Amino acid sequence: MWRYLKFALPAAVLLALIGLFAKGLFINPTIIASPLIDKTTPTFSLPGLKDPKQTMTQATFQGQVYLFNVWGSWCVACRDEHPALMQFAAEHVVPIYGLDYKDERPAAEDMLAKQGDPYTAIAFDANGDVGINWGVYGAPETFLVDKRGVIRHKYIGPLSAEIIRDDLIPRIRALEAERP
Repeated sequence: MWRYLKFALPAAVLLALIGLFAKGLFINPTIIASPLIDKTTPTFSLPGLKDPKQTMTQATFQGQVYLFNVWGSWCVACRDEHPALMQFAAEHVVPIYGLDYKDERPAAEDMLAKQGDPYTAIAFDANGDVGINWGVYGAPETFLVDKRGVIRHKYIGPLSAEIIRDDLIPRIRALEAERP
């Protein structure tokens, strides 16, 4: 009896670990549950990227469905995402507000001057404090916010034209149809 238990316990632990790892193979790393989903956006007050005298707060964006895109000029994935944001902005579906995260102002301005600016407005978060309050792991991250200022979806990683078309636009249409 003991001889079988000596092998059964390690075998059971091994099978449990294999099952856990196998489940992990099917998890989409770009969709990580956020504790902020279905909660009001965090409060903040930051200078604008282009005009440091302009103060931006979460109230700047309320009353409309919008995307809140966290990016930085230092971020390679943000540069990969940029053409998709430019295309989406040209379609005027919803405004895209930016949070320039842990960046240098001249580098961010230079990137936008060279690659175009898809943003309606951009808050400048040099220290990353506001990003932390939004639960940002790293850039790029995009939040879909409803008319009441409630975060309804979070996407981690660079957006592509396919993600925007197949995932974000249907969500945006549903939110726009809701009553405020």
